[in-house]
Amino acid sequence: MKIPGDTKLPLETSNPGADFTEMLREAAPQVFCEGKIDFDKLKAALGATLEERTERYGLSWAGKADAFRNVQIPSVATLLPQPDESIAWESTEHQIIEGDNLEVLKLLQKPYHGKIKMIYIDPPYNTGNEFIYPDNYREGLKDYLRYSGQVSDEGIKQTTNTETGGRFHSNWLSMMYPRLFLARNLLREDGLIFVSIDDNEVHNLRMLMNEVFGEENFVVQLTWKSRKYPDSRAKTGVSTDHEYILIYGRAEARMRGVERDETKFSNLDDDPRGPWMSRSLLGLASKEQRPNLHFSITDPDSGYVFAPPADTGWRYSRDRMQQLIDSKSILFPSKPGGRPREKKFRSDMQAELIAFPSVIDDTFTADGTADIRALFGSQIFDFSKPSDLIKKLVRQGAAEDSLVLDFFAGSGTTAQAVLELNKEDGGNRKFILVQLPENTENPQFPTIAHITRERVRRVIAKLDNEDAGKLDMADKQDRGFRAFKLSSSNFKVWDADTAPTDPTALADQLKLYADNVEAARGPQDILFELILKTGLPLSSRIETITVANGTAYSIAVGNLLICLENPVTREMLRAMTALKPTQMLCLDTAFHGDDALKTNTVLETRAHGIIFKTV
Repeated sequence: MKIPGDTKLPLETSNPGADFTEMLREAAPQVFCEGKIDFDKLKAALGATLEERTERYGLSWAGKADAFRNVQIPSVATLLPQPDESIAWESTEHQIIEGDNLEVLKLLQKPYHGKIKMIYIDPPYNTGNEFIYPDNYREGLKDYLRYSGQVSDEGIKQTTNTETGGRFHSNWLSMMYPRLFLARNLLREDGLIFVSIDDNEVHNLRMLMNEVFGEENFVVQLTWKSRKYPDSRAKTGVSTDHEYILIYGRAEARMRGVERDETKFSNLDDDPRGPWMSRSLLGLASKEQRPNLHFSITDPDSGYVFAPPADTGWRYSRDRMQQLIDSKSILFPSKPGGRPREKKFRSDMQAELIAFPSVIDDTFTADGTADIRALFGSQIFDFSKPSDLIKKLVRQGAAEDSLVLDFFAGSGTTAQAVLELNKEDGGNRKFILVQLPENTENPQFPTIAHITRERVRRVIAKLDNEDAGKLDMADKQDRGFRAFKLSSSNFKVWDADTAPTDPTALADQLKLYADNVEAARGPQDILFELILKTGLPLSSRIETITVANGTAYSIAVGNLLICLENPVTREMLRAMTALKPTQMLCLDTAFHGDDALKTNTVLETRAHGIIFKTV
C-alpha cells in the first residue's frame, strides 16, 4: 500500500544552496535548463548585460570555494542533553553547547532562524600561535567525533596556524566564512553582530563581513583601548594599546545609545527654565568655508566684543545667536579675552539617549584577568574579555527580553555579562553559548568547555549569594543553563560510501538498520534531536503524558507530540490526534510494516490539520 505524501522526518540539516535554488525555481522557472540554473538566462531575466571581463572588486583567497561548500554540507549530528552538567534544567532557557561551532550553527538554523537579536563573538585573532585547529578538519562531524574522543579511531592532532604555513590568512578566512554565513541567517531583522578583532585580520574581516552581511549593513568599527598602560616591551617602539569591534546589522538594526550624563546639569543661578549645562559655541568651519558663521557678538551688559577663531567660526548663524543673547542663554566671560558659552537646558534635550561613542576607553584587558581571578582564585584562562566590556555591548545590542548568541564562547564572559546585566536592569535576556572542547592540559578543567560551564556556575552562585534574603529578585530571574554536547545522531544513518558491496555482507548490514535507534541512547537524547529537527528551540518544555495504554511526550505546551512506543497502537495514535497538536512524531519501526495503520494515521491527522511524520 502506498503511503500518501512523504512522512519521513529528515535527519539532515538543510542545504542553504539547495534551498535557494528551489526558491529561485519557484520564482523564475524560465532560467533553468535541464534542471540547472542557466546564468545567462538569469542575467537576461534581471535585465543585466553579460560581462566579458572577469575582473571585479571583491575578496578572494585560496580555499574560498571549499569554505562555501562547508556551508552546503548537511549535518547529521545532534545535541545530547547533559542534565548533570546543568543548573535548573527543567526551568532555564539559557543554553551552553559543547562542540564545533560550524556543526552547531547548522543544527540551530531551523529552530533559531531569524530569532537572535544579538551575536557577539571573540574569534581567534590569528596571531600565529593561538589559532588552534585539528589537522584534516574537513569532514565535519566524523572528524569532530574523533577529535573530541567520542569514537575510538585515531585522534586528530592539533596544530597552530603559523605564518610559515603558506596559507596563513587563507586558513583563517576559510574558518570564519561559513560560520559568519550561517550566523547571518539566525539574526532578526533588527539584529546586530559584534566581532572582536585586532590589527592582524581587521582588514580581511571587514571585507569578509561586507560580503556576508552587505556593505550597506556596516554600522561602525569601534576602537577599544584594551591596554591601560603602554607596553614597554614593544619591539617597534610603538605600544599597540587597542583592539576593534566590528558591528554589522540586518535591515532594521540600530544601536540603543547611552544615557545622558545628568551630573553635568545644574541650576546654580536659579534659572526658571530649570537645570542647564554650558557648552561650546564654536563651530567646525573656517571663514573660507562658511563666512556667514564668522562675525562678532557683544555682551549687552559689559559691552565686551567677542570674535570666533578664524578656523572654527560660531556654531550658529547671526540671527540665531542674537536670539540666544536676547533670551540670556549665552554665558559671557567677565574679561575680554575669554570665550562665550551656551546655556543648554535639560528641558530642551528631547532624546533621553545620546549616540554611543566609537571609542571605548574605560575598561581594559586587565579587568578581564581580574574577572577570572575573582571567580577561580587563579589565572586558569588567558585573555578573557572583561565582563564590563561585553555588558556595554549587550546593553547596545540586546533588548531586555531578547536572545544573545556567542559561538566562540571561550571562558563564558558573554554569559556573565548577560546574567549581571539582567540583575542590574531587571531584564530577561537569554544566552546561547557554543564552545569547542579544546584541550587545556589542566586536570581540573580538561577542556575550555569545562571552564565555560564552571564559570557560569560560579557567576550564578555569586549572584544568588548577593541576592540572599531578597524575596523578589532571585525567584524572578533565570539563573541556570541547559548543557548540551554535539554528537552523532540517535538514529542510524545509512552511509552509502562505506556500505559493503558483497550481497551477503550488504544484507547483514541492512538487518542492523532494521531498528534505526542507537541502542546506547535514551528517550531524552532522542527527544531533543526531534525537538531540534522539527524546528523547536532547545528551551522547549517536555511533559510526559498518557495516551491510551502508552506514553507520549508533549513538547512546547502540546505544539509537538512524540511517541517512542514500539509497537504503537491505533488507540495511542487516535488519542494523540484527539489532543490536536501541530505536529506528531512516531518511530517508523513502531508500525512493524503495518502500512494500513500508517496510511490511516496520515489521513486522519491530515484531516485535523496535523503534520504527521515518522523517524
